[in-house]
Amino acid sequence: FRGGAELLFDGVKKHQVTLPCQPEPWDIRNLLQWIKQNLLKERQELFMQGESVRPGILVLINDADWELMGELDYKLQDQDNVLFISTLHGG
Repeated sequence: FRGGAELLFDGVKKHQVTLPCQPEPWDIRNLLQWIKQNLLKERQELFMQGESVRPGILVLINDADWELMGELDYKLQDQDNVLFISTLHGG
């Protein structure tokens, strides 16, 4: 989490997680729900909008824009690096 997004997660920028086993492969959609339930500490509305991230949150999967990877439908692989960067700034 970067660009201020880490403030919603107790100021922790890096989380190394092991996701629980489930019958279907994990995708970003499932990951976001898991993050919401397990990591997000405050002001959910600043990170999530519906089942996705809010506009203004850049999502990178292994340093590539998630729009190139299938966004919510991207199937996570072992050792994937998912980065959320807030591009929103208050004034």
